[in-house]
Amino acid sequence: VQLQASGGGLVQAGGSLRLSCAASGRTFSSYHMGWFRQAPGRERGLVAAIRASGDSTYYANSVKGRFTISRDNAKNTVYLQMNSLKPEDTAVYYCAAARTLSPAYYSSGQYYNYWGQGTLVTVSS
Repeated sequence: VQLQASGGGLVQAGGSLRLSCAASGRTFSSYHMGWFRQAPGRERGLVAAIRASGDSTYYANSVKGRFTISRDNAKNTVYLQMNSLKPEDTAVYYCAAARTLSPAYYSSGQYYNYWGQGTLVTVSS
């Protein structure tokens, strides 16, 4: 599986962006997907995750109520809708795919098999 993230950019605080992650291959619908982010000088951390079927999602506390993860298996794409953006949301955002993933390990990057190249989100104050 190859992942291509897009949709990053510069936005003012309070604004919105939608990130997309397009996957190659016919088995996208069997992968659990996650969005991670890494800010300068900080460790990479999970933002949101979604099960392969799309029937369950998980969010980091810092983005709950502001971000929404979704997927369209017919289009082999996972999305991250980001609203009410804050300067602290500034980071490179990565999408990742996992063949098998227990909810207990959503935030553990080591359990994801494939990673996209990252897209930069900059939120100005």
